[in-house]
Formats: sequence, C-alpha cells, structure tokens
Amino acid sequence: MRYRRTYPGFTLGAVAVLIAVNVIFYLATVVDSDLIRQLGLQPASLSERPWTIVTNLFIHGGLWHLLANMVTFYFFGSYVAALVGEGRLLLVYFLGGIMGNAFYILLGDPLVTAIGASGAVFACGGALTAMRPKLRVMVFPIPAPLPLWAAVLGGFVVISFFPNVAWEAHLGGLAFGLAAGYFFISGRRRS
Repeated sequence: MRYRRTYPGFTLGAVAVLIAVNVIFYLATVVDSDLIRQLGLQPASLSERPWTIVTNLFIHGGLWHLLANMVTFYFFGSYVAALVGEGRLLLVYFLGGIMGNAFYILLGDPLVTAIGASGAVFACGGALTAMRPKLRVMVFPIPAPLPLWAAVLGGFVVISFFPNVAWEAHLGGLAFGLAAGYFFISGRRRS
C-alpha cells in the first residue's frame, strides 16, 4: 500500500500581500521622506507623475494613519475576499482607490498631495455594506454593535471632519464600493 501525504501549500492571501506592500512603502518613506512627494498624488502634477494615481494608495503620513487603514482593511478586505474571492477584492481595492483619486482630482485642492489607502479601504467597506448591510459590527468606543451600513457611513461622516483628510477620495472609494457590492449581489441573484 502506498501512502502519500499532501499538504496544502502556504500562500499569502491578497489581504496579507496588500498590507505587507503598504508596510514596506511606509518603511521606505521613513527612510526617505521625499518618496511621499514622488509617490503621493498631487493633481497639479499628475501629468508629470501619472503613476501617483496608484502609488499614493500605498503611502501613509504616519504610523497611526497606516495602522488605522490596515486594521480596517484587514477586517473589510478579509470578509469581502471570503464573499467574492481575492480577484474581485483586488479589483475593488485598486479600482475603488483609483475612483477615490479621481474624485480627489476633480474636487480636491490641486496643489495638496493626497496619500493613503483610505479610498481603497472605503471601497471595500462600501462593497461589504452593499452585500451585508445588516451585519452587526463593534466600533470603538461605542459599547453596542451597529449595523455595518451605519458604521461605514457614520465613519465616513466623522472622518470627513478631521483636518487634512481627503474626504473626496473617501467619497469616491465608497461610491465605487457600493456599486461593486450591488453588482456582485445582483450577479448572484441572476445565477
């Protein structure tokens, strides 16, 4: 009798890879802060640095900015990937982040550099909200669970009032995520 033992291969999921890339970019900006200017999105300089419409999604202005985005992305992204797969999660992350940047280009200050994964994170939150609006979540420091839709929309409103926040990118990402989530659930209904 032959015995063959098989082990599933270890793979990093899309969420872990995106978090790792964000951390690597953050560490690079700690070493060379000029990377923030080179990789951040400044609408007035977009024609000179077109790559910044994507690279700014990996640049953060400090450790707390990075941690807030990555912890939130971990929870939203993991759930979205479980519902629709890692390929669609990547589409939501990147297209939502780019849509957020487009909103910033149209509505933001053309001379102010926008950085951070918040538009992409709000896209993941929007997609999850569309697919699971009644999901109950805990939001620090609120002591009772909230429906996901209230947490995501409430978070958008509250964060939009913070100084130096590119609310335009959050709005664009959220709008894209909601549309993507509705698209995903309507596709499931048809099949």
